Amino acid sequence: MQKKRVRYAVVGLGHISQIAVLPAFAHAKENSELTSLISSDPEKLEKLAKTYDVDSKNCFSYEQYDQALASDSFDAVYIALPNDMHKDYTVKAANAGKHILCEKPMAPNQQDCQQMIEAASSNKVKLMVAYRLHFEKTNMMAVDMIKVGKIGEPRLFNSTFCLQVREENTRTKDDRAGGPLNDIGIYCINACRYLFQDEPYEVVSLLAKGSDPRFEEIEESCAAIMKFSGERLGSFVCSFGSKDVSRFEVVGTEGRIVLEPAYDYAVELEYTVESGKHIEKHKTSKRDQFAPELVYFSDCILNNTDPEPSGQEGLIDMQIIEAIKESARSGQIVKLGRRTLDPKKPDASQIQQKPAVQKPPLINVESGSVD
Repeated sequence: MQKKRVRYAVVGLGHISQIAVLPAFAHAKENSELTSLISSDPEKLEKLAKTYDVDSKNCFSYEQYDQALASDSFDAVYIALPNDMHKDYTVKAANAGKHILCEKPMAPNQQDCQQMIEAASSNKVKLMVAYRLHFEKTNMMAVDMIKVGKIGEPRLFNSTFCLQVREENTRTKDDRAGGPLNDIGIYCINACRYLFQDEPYEVVSLLAKGSDPRFEEIEESCAAIMKFSGERLGSFVCSFGSKDVSRFEVVGTEGRIVLEPAYDYAVELEYTVESGKHIEKHKTSKRDQFAPELVYFSDCILNNTDPEPSGQEGLIDMQIIEAIKESARSGQIVKLGRRTLDPKKPDASQIQQKPAVQKPPLINVESGSVD
């Protein structure tokens, strides 16, 4: 590809797109450009096109997606749709020769993930899953501190990630692949994997829900334990019915690392390192966590390199999520069996820091969680 900038269509103009993805292009100008918008809401298309200087002829409805893909208005798509729509829109984009940056979870199940990977491979386009924390300083510094032995040998991981989901939000719908495990538990699973630099081989879990009507179709909470090589354990609890908490702790033979908040994109992150008797506290100021994804993915496209996090990364998390759900159904430990192994793991070499974005005006959208 000879272009100096990769041109993007953002597919889906919901909360995450408006609050984070669209503003991120201002910090990714070195190699990324927003040139197209795709949404079923004409008002969103009209107003956001004006805000972000997108030509109105490059604005399409979902029904016009095939027409959009056949146009020459973009080179790559950023898919920010409900989870159950990821596969179809990814496969269509791949078949049209467009590169794909897809929000997580990658898809509702392993089969969909595999189809997405195969479509990208057969059409020789890049596929990356939007794990923004793979480029975030606080999380990747934790990875590197563990790698250099700051806390000795890592033995335990524990995480809590909770919020109050908004009633009737897409994430409360089972047929939209909603639920806290898919939506926020995936952060805990992925963090444990990059902190241990390994994949779990068995899991055990419990699901819970009360009488709150928000949880008619989905679980309210999930607790899981994952077992890794070397007899290491990773545990987490995630919930859509509890006060906001975003935290993880890695305990080693000689110390521990605590991040709180750990997973957020709109606030300052903090971490504490205890090494022997020495305690260090650090803060990472609020940053744009979405522009680094764009810059990195565009660089992969322009230089024909394979992205990390790849489609394999998304597939592995979905294999683990499905095993966790099976354990909850059966009441048994579930072995992951023949696992997909991804040798590429993120570390501090992937850190990119971009200035924080100011909250933009929102058009016909609200946050999926209760503030």
